[in-house]
This record gives sequence, structure tokens and C-alpha cells, in this order.
Amino acid sequence: MPAAIVDIDGTLIDTNYQHTLAWQRAFSAHGHEVPAWRVHRAIGMGGDQLVGHLIGAEHDARDGDAIRDDEAAAYARLIDEVRPLPGARDLLVALRDRDLTVVLASSAKADEVDHYLDLLDARDVVHAWTTSADVERTKPEPDLVDAALEQAGTRDAVMVGDTVWDVRAAARAGIPTITLLSGGFGEDELRAAGAAAVHDDPAALLEVLDRSSPFGALMAG
Repeated sequence: MPAAIVDIDGTLIDTNYQHTLAWQRAFSAHGHEVPAWRVHRAIGMGGDQLVGHLIGAEHDARDGDAIRDDEAAAYARLIDEVRPLPGARDLLVALRDRDLTVVLASSAKADEVDHYLDLLDARDVVHAWTTSADVERTKPEPDLVDAALEQAGTRDAVMVGDTVWDVRAAARAGIPTITLLSGGFGEDELRAAGAAAVHDDPAALLEVLDRSSPFGALMAG
């Protein structure tokens, strides 16, 4: 079966702004004052990529591990505030019911992914999911998408994401991306990155699905 590779953070669960705060606080704790807007622009990268992207390789080598540990602790204090985005679970059910293999693609820690699966009540809906344990390099590198495709057992797939980093990672893995505005990135920049379609949120994407042609409907918009 063809596959839908679906990002979690910012795509299914409204987490991007909590992650922004957690990263900003972690940077500040180690003497790096990074404006929130700059942090937000990097959300969608994993910690192995984000720290160096924002403060440079030299500072990453010196402070990166401590910053990543502090971000995890800061986010753990915020995670109970996050909620599924409108239509998130219904979208997963609809994709499955349209004969797609549904794999959730996340580089989050296993306990965070478990929390999201509980929020979505998705364990019996999706076919598989990834965590940070499945990849060495996170987005915009293609490792996460490749790991999800391996779980799906096919490269006949579409990615659903919310950031330019999702689009770039999927392109490097050789698949197109449908994007949502729920992560806070603009439609123009998502399209400029190569997004095949842009919709507001999971509920909006759900409205364009078509039983007879899942890929055709996914690409609409």
C-alpha cells in the first residue's frame, strides 16, 4: 500500500510554541540570548541540528549537550499544556481508511511520543511510529523520513508536515510534502521550500481527502 508519513509536533499536536519557550529558556540558562522568533524559525529541526544552527558550531561543541538537556527538562514542564490540533485523530483515521499505511514520523524522545500517542488515542489507528532512537541525524536531513519509509515498507509515499524542515527532509528522501499552517510558518515560505500543497490544519486537510484517489486529493491545494 502507499504510505502517509505524518509528522507529529506542530502537525498533529500543537507543540511548536511550547518548544520555542523551552529552547529559549535553555539557551538563556547557558548565556545565549536567542530571540523567540529566531528559535521558532528553527522549530522542526531536532536538537542535534537546531543548536548549531542558532548559536554556531563552536558554541554547540561547548554548550550544546547541556542546552539540549535543559530544553528537555523545560519542555517536560510544559508538555501537559499541549493539545491535539483540530481534526488530528480524524485525519489519521481517514488516511488509514483510504488504504494508506500511516506512519508517524517523530524524532522526539520515546516518552514524549508515548504522550502524544495517548493524546491522539492513535496506537490502534496508525501502523507504526518513529522516535529519536531511530535516527542519528534529524531534519532537515532525510534520516527520519527514511526511517518512517522503512517502517511503512514502501517509498510510494507522501509526507504531511508543518515546517520548511519537513519539506526539505522529505525532498531529500525523494517524496513530496503536504504542509499545514499549524506550525506557524507562512504559506509562501512553505511553497518556496517545495511544499506540494498547503492547508490550515489537520481538519482542513481532512476536508479534501477523496476515497477514490488518496494521493490526488492529498495534493489538492
